[in-house]
Amino acid sequence: MNDPGTLPPHAQGPDQVLAALGSAAAGLDPAEAAARLQTHGPNRLPAPAGEGPWRLLGRQFNNPISWVLVGAGALALVLGKHTDAAVVLAAVVVNALVGFVQEWRAGKAIAALSALVPESCTVLRGGATVALPAEQLVPGDVVLLAGGDKVPADLRLLAARNLRIEEAALTGESVPAAKDEAAVAADAALGDRACLAFSGTLVTQGAGQGVVVATGEATELGRINRLLAGAGSLETPLTRDLAQVGKLITWAVVGISALLLLWGWLAKDAPFGEALMTAVTLAVAAIPEGLPAIVTIALAIGVRRMADRRAVVRHLPAVETLGSTTVICSDKTGTLTRNEMTVQALWCPAGREYRVGGVGWAPHGVVTRDGAPVERAPAELRELLLAGVLCNDAGLEEKDGRWSAGGDPTEAALLVAARKAGLDDADLRRRHARLDLIPFESATKYMVTLNDLSGGPAALMKGACEMVLERCSLDQAGRERALAAMEGMARHGMRVLALARREAEPGRRGLDPRFAGGGFTLLGLAGMIDPPRQEAIDAIAACHRAGIAVKMITGDHHATAAAIGRELGLVRAGGEALSGADLDRLDEAGFADAAHRCMVFARVSPEHKLRLVGALQARGEVVAMTGDGVNDAPALKRADIGVAMGITGTAVSKDAAKVVLADDNFATIAAAVEEGRRVYDNLIKAIAFVLPTNLGLAAILAAAIFLFPTVDVLVGGQVVHELLLPMSPTQVLWINLVASVTLSIPLAFEVLEPGAMARPPRRRGQPVLSRFVLARTALVSLAIAAAACLLFLWEFRRVAGAGGAPLTPAAFAHALAEAQSVAVTAVVLIQCFYLLHCRSLRLGLGAMGWGANPWVWAGIGLLLLLQLGFVYLPPLQAAFASSPLDAAAWLRTVGAAALILPLISLEKWLWRRFG
Repeated sequence: MNDPGTLPPHAQGPDQVLAALGSAAAGLDPAEAAARLQTHGPNRLPAPAGEGPWRLLGRQFNNPISWVLVGAGALALVLGKHTDAAVVLAAVVVNALVGFVQEWRAGKAIAALSALVPESCTVLRGGATVALPAEQLVPGDVVLLAGGDKVPADLRLLAARNLRIEEAALTGESVPAAKDEAAVAADAALGDRACLAFSGTLVTQGAGQGVVVATGEATELGRINRLLAGAGSLETPLTRDLAQVGKLITWAVVGISALLLLWGWLAKDAPFGEALMTAVTLAVAAIPEGLPAIVTIALAIGVRRMADRRAVVRHLPAVETLGSTTVICSDKTGTLTRNEMTVQALWCPAGREYRVGGVGWAPHGVVTRDGAPVERAPAELRELLLAGVLCNDAGLEEKDGRWSAGGDPTEAALLVAARKAGLDDADLRRRHARLDLIPFESATKYMVTLNDLSGGPAALMKGACEMVLERCSLDQAGRERALAAMEGMARHGMRVLALARREAEPGRRGLDPRFAGGGFTLLGLAGMIDPPRQEAIDAIAACHRAGIAVKMITGDHHATAAAIGRELGLVRAGGEALSGADLDRLDEAGFADAAHRCMVFARVSPEHKLRLVGALQARGEVVAMTGDGVNDAPALKRADIGVAMGITGTAVSKDAAKVVLADDNFATIAAAVEEGRRVYDNLIKAIAFVLPTNLGLAAILAAAIFLFPTVDVLVGGQVVHELLLPMSPTQVLWINLVASVTLSIPLAFEVLEPGAMARPPRRRGQPVLSRFVLARTALVSLAIAAAACLLFLWEFRRVAGAGGAPLTPAAFAHALAEAQSVAVTAVVLIQCFYLLHCRSLRLGLGAMGWGANPWVWAGIGLLLLLQLGFVYLPPLQAAFASSPLDAAAWLRTVGAAALILPLISLEKWLWRRFG
């Protein structure tokens, strides 16, 4: 914020601020304003430069797996293997396009901030009132505000009459903030700076006049814009782990391929081109080309399922991140609470207290006293509620079964309470006409109406307790009882209003400050609160059972936040709630400890939210941040996963978030976490299914180079030593892209593992390739390699014959095609059987229910049809150099492949027993 003096503007009086800015109550001279516009620039937020489509597309190829595959495709092209090259390069292009489309759909967060700045405003220039584009405002301009205006810049108020401004998106306050021109402490929290009006906030009531103290990026909105720009988006645990796996596989493939090239060329005397093609084949075999597509499809399925549960995912990896979340930092207003003020307690001077049931604007609930329902409101209660109805400018409306309130939320809450007690507010207002009004003002903190009541005119007062009690005729004991009742309500986080009545002489038709200055009779107190959602209470309990900590971070008052925290189950009786001022007094170590230990934070600024998220991440937590306001946006972006509210959320918060809750219901987060855990489990199953195939294929080719003999082939009268490879690059891609993808996708539909929501979340840094997954991968890889190699050698020798004479090229090609067809079919059948075990990596074959996931059987059936085409259809035989198999070959292949079932069953039993 521009500093007009040694103290910030909110700590100086209006005249001091005007003097420091070189301005006056009549505004700036137009020439001076034009000069300042050149100095300070336009009053707008800069639009960030976005990433262009070509750069975004190029980034999709910038990863180690793509580099190796592009290199393999290029080598195949140089060697004249055009079909192999085309298939390999097509796989790279498809994966890149999938990633490009997903990233292109992502929104740009900072651009939405510009929409919060109004297009025009009313300004005093040289004493004349003019309408100007908001862009032309400069520090020192005097702006006029009226109900419905959007504040065009940060203003120091010079005058305010009944001025209330909706600041929830900026400060987290659940009701419009009352504004006045009185200076406040220099270190006052953002929400306590009542003499400031902030850019982008909305005037809901009254009028005011203020001098511009900050424009553009210097405003509070601009400060959040800078925080948002600097917050950065973190990698998700999934993308981080998959990147590490990709690098590991890439370097391993490059090293082993180079070794195989040298061994085949030098040790086995194979032609360099053939040895090079073998190395290319191994590279293609070892790299899980289909894994990016499998992950994308699995996440997309999770996105669709989350949408069915009212959570809209904007970034695919966020689905999995939800399942890894260890801490949820939630805003209060509109997220954990309903953002609908509700009267919960009514107190009458005789000492009787009434409780009001129900929550929100819907007038459904029961009034009770000492736990017993009040069938008919007694006179004292009717008088109290009558005053609340008549000294009131709010209204209620029902549309399509949904209740909404117009006007001040605290006044609307009084109307709802009256209806719950059986009063008809519309009828009461018709029968008791309003004769005059003294509106609420920040300086007086009360509102008075003069109404025509049954016994004649009477003044009804509603306002802050201390102000109303001063104007009531109370003895000391009565005043102490009222103050004790007020303090009891305040301890429970309630906002407390006092209501009073003064009879007027017959014929009075007007009010004046002297008449409103005393002589009132106290009618009672009304305690109200923005109540927590019941479903949020249940969801927090579910999160706790799942080992997830939930923290409330709000800009609201300390007492209110602590009370709501207790109701939500976040703070136990006597538990600690810290304010932003408390956090400012802590050093870095103390701040980090408080971030971990404390569950409720009140009166915090956007910087506090950002620091809290960062402190938790520094401890290794995976942090989800929920919110709906502009003030939440930087933390939403900085968190591992930002969750915005779809109904009440600002455009900025939605664009900064990775997930948007369509129903603004915190309970949806618990459902999303459950879905995230299901998605993560299923992704691990897919990885545990795919990697053994790739490692097995690499082992098959390595065994062929190191262990298989070369075959003598008579070419043009000369004997050539041909390498005996169990499969070609295109056949490898058939397994990697067709078989693996066809069978992996059904795993994305697998049901939730038993007890998934009762186990603690995965910790940050826990690798995707755990000891268990690595052991399983090694075991299945060896099984695949052993079965494919033995069946390949058996079939090749059976077809080619066991004699030592060189083979003709045709005989070699025929025997190789049939043997390779057997090897490929063996791998595919092992995958089909192994898939049944991958439905649960640790539980037995039938633990997930044989019919719970019909997509598994559909995938197996489809792959078997495709494999029959691979073996018997001429077009596929030509493309993949395959050959028909007889019944005996099928019998041997199926029998060998089925051995994976008892092998993995034994392995699971050993893990459960000893692992």
